[in-house]
Amino acid sequence: MQIFRNTVVSLKFKLYDDRNDLIEEADEPIAYLHGGYSGIFPRVEQALTDRKVGESVSVTLEPADAFGDYDAELVRMEPVESLPEDIHVGGYLVSEKDGDEIVWRVTDIAEGKAVLDGNHELAGRRVRFEATVVDIRPATQEEISHGHVHGAHGHHHH
Repeated sequence: MQIFRNTVVSLKFKLYDDRNDLIEEADEPIAYLHGGYSGIFPRVEQALTDRKVGESVSVTLEPADAFGDYDAELVRMEPVESLPEDIHVGGYLVSEKDGDEIVWRVTDIAEGKAVLDGNHELAGRRVRFEATVVDIRPATQEEISHGHVHGAHGHHHH
């Protein structure tokens, strides 16, 4: 069977940064619904079309195709006393704005001020996504109507 629209694809993948360091690797395969449902990076989805089980792809993604460009406006300086006591460089803070959650990474603490960066850690960076197809199956009508995978490795409704 080949990958085409409305198949559920299971992948083992590795994600590398622009220095060729491994950033993320899935122990368990991830599953997504193929066909423009935003379950995976669109460029990776393109590369996987028509592939079969056992085949691999390697896709280099520019920032715009991966985690977005770096936005300098998402960097703030805050006085340490206005932040939780346990903050540390490399730690995270979560805030909410207009109902959206923003995760701030603490990148520096100096002279009573903390530098908070709301960009994704990989924003502005080119990444390489390497994946091997481990399973392909037809999607169920329910999965197609919901736009995502159900079951063991997919998305769960609560």
